[in-house]
Amino acid sequence: MINKILQFLYCLLFLLTPLIMLPNTSELFEFNKMLFIYLITVLIAFFWLLKMIFAKKIIFNKTPLDAAIFLFLLSQVLSTVFSIDRHTSLFGYYGRFNGGLLSILSYIILFYGFVSNQVDFKKILKISLLSSILVILWGLPGKFGHDLTCLIFMKRFDNLCWSTETNVFNPAERMFSTLGQPNWLGAYLAINFFIGIYFLINQYQISKIKNIYLPAIYLLLNFLTILFTKSRSALISVVIGLLIFFVYRYFSLIKKILIKYKFFLLLICIIFLFSIFYFRNYFPISNNHSPTSNPSVTESLDIRKIVWKGAIDLGRKYPLFGTGVETFAYSYYFVRPKEHNLTSEWDFIYNKAHNEYLNYLATTGFIGLGSYLLLIFSFIYYSLKISNFKFQISNQFQNPKYPFLLLAWLTILITNFFGFSTTTINLFFYLIPAFIVSLRGTSEASDEAISSKNLNVYQWGVLFLLLSSTLYLLFSISIYWLADSYYAKALQYLNPQSNSYQQAVYDLERAYSLRKEPVYADRLSTALAYLSVLASYQKEKEIAKKLVTTSQYYNEMSLKSSPANILYWKTKVKNQLLFYQSTLDKKELHKGIESLNQAVKLSPNDPKLFYYLSFFYQTLVLEDQALRNINRSIELKPNYQEAIDFKTELLKKVKD
Repeated sequence: MINKILQFLYCLLFLLTPLIMLPNTSELFEFNKMLFIYLITVLIAFFWLLKMIFAKKIIFNKTPLDAAIFLFLLSQVLSTVFSIDRHTSLFGYYGRFNGGLLSILSYIILFYGFVSNQVDFKKILKISLLSSILVILWGLPGKFGHDLTCLIFMKRFDNLCWSTETNVFNPAERMFSTLGQPNWLGAYLAINFFIGIYFLINQYQISKIKNIYLPAIYLLLNFLTILFTKSRSALISVVIGLLIFFVYRYFSLIKKILIKYKFFLLLICIIFLFSIFYFRNYFPISNNHSPTSNPSVTESLDIRKIVWKGAIDLGRKYPLFGTGVETFAYSYYFVRPKEHNLTSEWDFIYNKAHNEYLNYLATTGFIGLGSYLLLIFSFIYYSLKISNFKFQISNQFQNPKYPFLLLAWLTILITNFFGFSTTTINLFFYLIPAFIVSLRGTSEASDEAISSKNLNVYQWGVLFLLLSSTLYLLFSISIYWLADSYYAKALQYLNPQSNSYQQAVYDLERAYSLRKEPVYADRLSTALAYLSVLASYQKEKEIAKKLVTTSQYYNEMSLKSSPANILYWKTKVKNQLLFYQSTLDKKELHKGIESLNQAVKLSPNDPKLFYYLSFFYQTLVLEDQALRNINRSIELKPNYQEAIDFKTELLKKVKD
């Protein structure tokens, strides 16, 4: 019975994770997917441990990857211990979530839970294909201007519920369905493309041509959707995967490949010609943005080169354990190149290095990157060693599982080079190795050997602790989701079009009472600062004073948790300007300057900080310092129009 439950949970994981998204959270896609993975991981761990208690023995299968996994996990733990922001390193960057130490630990638990129990991975692969079909069907209407997400969440059957600021969220231009971004959808479909080929070959073995139509149709639909995402990294990964396969076969069979497997040669030719035809006008586009005639929009690849340079500089500056797991959003400011200020995305927050390997280098150092690469090469070596690739091919694909699972996994390595892993992709990254390792077979207790009978007092005590711990973890996950839902409501009230600060404070306080998240404290401090200004305008001085004090408290809480977070320092600067407007006390301006100087230490090449410094000095009628800082701002970003205009005003005042 327990084995069936575990099988069901793993199938549920691969069925629902790509599909899950909810409108009432601060992030529709990754947040809900990550919490769902936590939920399933807790349940799998519970039933796995329950199985051990009933079987009265440890059920844990060793694998050839144990050493590599242990070293990788150890590097992540040490990087978290020495992190500039331990909270972020533990839970992940708020807004991305995947990649924190807890998520990595969850994936490793899922890996060992799979290899240590009787779980049929072939059923999971079928479920994965089914889920990918649902993902494709969900996204297709959006390609033609009628997005199902808009229909379900906003009650309008068009694409207008998505932001039009960039084509990343334009389903008609680049499909993203339930994955969240076009490149994420492309990476997910590239994995399933090779899983689909495995089933096509498997059907061909059984009945030759008779039952290959459904897998063939799926492959066509899958590849067509990859084209709709306009994700070059996904397309490249599919083409490279097919080329690797055919080159290997070419050297193994020479003429037989031309004679017996004409279908696959035809398939690769069609894919290659179709991709050239379809993308003939799109090769200049970036991996994230669609083509544009606007010369002010910087080519995405050019921006990535700058970000990659910053990531390498961080790796050199923090060579051992990096700045901490998932801290790139803050640490990038330490070394952000000046060239970034001249791009169209100069004011964007880059929470990832947009290259998984450089991201590991920057945030976990050479030790973290080295252990990550060791894990990758250990699995590749193991797969090639046990697959006996040539033997299988020479026997007409007697067992195509190994090569096609490996090729599916290799697409992750390629797409991660041009981007970063997400929840769904990491499931495959950690569990495809589990699938291949499990082909050796498992040696664990069968359901017949498992019974709650004859448990002693000690074992019942352990069972009680296990049940209590599981309920606590499930409750904590629920509280996490509920807190974020309050946070999401508050963000709507903080929207400039709403400006309902009192309601925002109410929801943020509820969120913070449920979960002491620094992000909540940061937003709460800002909302309270705005309320203090409103109270002062209404001559409610005592209330304004209390609001200022409370705002300062929450800002200090966020900075105490994340002292190197430049975003929280910017919040402090903004708050102190609001406090000045509320109290007219120039001490707040001086405090703001102190905070700005601290922020400049963290982000020396940020032109906005010098612009703010100039503004503060100008408010204090210190024109020399104001001019010096505005000149520095323009030096860092010569096309910074706001700074240029402000300098013009300053010069007029100096002349007067």
